Amino acid sequence: MKTKNAQYEILHQTALSAPHSSGVYLWKDASADILYVGKAKNLKNRLSSYFSGHKDVKTRILVSKASSIEYITTDNEYEALILENTLIKQHRPRYNIDLKDDKSYPVARITNEVFPRIIKTRRIIQDGSLYYGPFPNAGAVSTFIDTLSGIYPLRRCKKMPHRRNPCMYYHIGRCAAPCCGKISRQTYMSIIDEIKTFLEENVEKAAEKLENKMAAAAKNLEFEKAGRCRDCLAALRTLRMQNAVVDFNPESRDYIGFYAEGTLVSFAVLKMRAGKLIMRDLYRTRSLKENEELTGEFIAAYYTEPAMIPPRIFVQSKKNLELTEKWLKDNLGVQTHICVPEDTDELARHTASLNMAIHNAKEDIIRRMRERGDTPALEELQKLLNLDALPMRIEGFDIAHLEGKFPVASLVSFYNGNPDKKNYRIFRLKTLDGRIDDFESMREATSRRYTRLLNEQAQMPDLIMIDGGIGQINAVKGVLDALGLHIPLVGLAEKNEDIYVPKNNSPIRLPKRSDALRLLQRVRDEAHRFATSRNLHLRVKENTVNPFTLLPHIGEKRALLITEKWDDFARLAAASVDDIAAALTLSFDRASDVKKAALIIAEKQKESKRKDIYTEPFANGVSASGASTNGETASVAAQKDSGYMPYAPDK
Repeated sequence: MKTKNAQYEILHQTALSAPHSSGVYLWKDASADILYVGKAKNLKNRLSSYFSGHKDVKTRILVSKASSIEYITTDNEYEALILENTLIKQHRPRYNIDLKDDKSYPVARITNEVFPRIIKTRRIIQDGSLYYGPFPNAGAVSTFIDTLSGIYPLRRCKKMPHRRNPCMYYHIGRCAAPCCGKISRQTYMSIIDEIKTFLEENVEKAAEKLENKMAAAAKNLEFEKAGRCRDCLAALRTLRMQNAVVDFNPESRDYIGFYAEGTLVSFAVLKMRAGKLIMRDLYRTRSLKENEELTGEFIAAYYTEPAMIPPRIFVQSKKNLELTEKWLKDNLGVQTHICVPEDTDELARHTASLNMAIHNAKEDIIRRMRERGDTPALEELQKLLNLDALPMRIEGFDIAHLEGKFPVASLVSFYNGNPDKKNYRIFRLKTLDGRIDDFESMREATSRRYTRLLNEQAQMPDLIMIDGGIGQINAVKGVLDALGLHIPLVGLAEKNEDIYVPKNNSPIRLPKRSDALRLLQRVRDEAHRFATSRNLHLRVKENTVNPFTLLPHIGEKRALLITEKWDDFARLAAASVDDIAAALTLSFDRASDVKKAALIIAEKQKESKRKDIYTEPFANGVSASGASTNGETASVAAQKDSGYMPYAPDK
């Protein structure tokens, strides 16, 4: 039996390993009964807060009675809010407010009438009406419906009497008076269809339509109508968030998603009943089957009673599932339809629910790998490479550049099969001089890394992994030999996922579901991500730098002064040396250097007709004497004398 301190630490580690996505979390006791249901915009931050700082009595009691924490990830905070509300009503946890009135969130209803109305309601009546929502912001629902009624001449009366003369709303343009036959049903339904698109389409398309209406109204000086469009647009943006946890389809259905890493497989089943997500089941297993075979095997094992089987089951792929439908009918006597989300009006909702199941399965795989480490993969690597011990510490390298510019090498570190980000490193490569040479890049990066570890007498990794083939491997092997190091080395070539070891041109090929291959792929992909992101950061930084900082004697502050006073190189070059010296607080000689360099760049910009020709330092401490050396042209000498050479930045 676990001690209280041990149990507390397990709960704390669960909180620290939670994802940063939104979702709902459930505190459970030793009997798996739910003690508390909460929602979070950021699950990790919210759960971690239970274990930091001074807490009130209720929170301390909750933590002391809890045995485990589970969470269900959602796409956004809105879905988390709705799911929290549903689960509290269903389970009535001890430490949640007991919502005995069973209050529901409001929805927008388009009535099933000859001339439909659009109203706000909290009751769902299965009479053929269309429902949109639910929406936690009741005020936004009211604003949206009111402004729609101001834009479109919708019917207002609850019971539509047959009138001879229309009411006041017709005369002020707020109703089309269907009661008096002033509008045909076909025309009226075209208005309803347009309103439906605001609620069914994505926010961007619906907002674009409203913005066009607002612009047209303003152009026609109909400012009141334009104002209503503006209010409607604001309400729409508040309302429209994708909701995968509540809909108004009474049909029962399940969404089955899975995620696999090596032999580890997790399945998540989301159960929709009466238009609400009432349960998420999570199952863990191990399998060597191909992905296309996993779902059919799971369905046959999961559904054991006829009452469990809904009319429709949504899955990621229907491949190889025709026999599964027949098996369910023959063995359990239930006809169900196994399908993927189709191109229908409900495509977005079904896709969102299925993606939510897949995301929850993926998060469970991440938790499983953190809990156990990646021992099977480490053991397989040890056997594959004939290592003396498990490769607990693996360091991976990759190179990134853009046509030879901003070359960097990334170093990522994995401990016990998981990323150890505090030991990541980036190397700005210095020896290439614009050349594209992956072998030399790897030599420089690994030489710098392991020379430093030798000098610091620091611990060496158990395995080095290189993103590349036999050429890169042999280049790094030469570095290690020169340093007198005997660290196991392996390379992974992306094209065919071939594994290379030093001085052996024949690659090792592992099955797709191999744990060892999966771990090497994770290290390779993480090294690639880290290198690419750093290279992109350098490119963005270079292209957003103030070009005047590249002039001699000019830093950020003086560059801002130049920007304010002269704006471009041509105007700066036209200024007198005295003006430059006074404005930038420089000596006459240094101001002369600035003017000379600005003149060179301005001439280059004029010749090329491009304003993005800047400057690039080529040497430090070069005087501005203007002398020509080594037979160079006067232009080149002048550029060197100024300490700068022109270049065109990447687009």
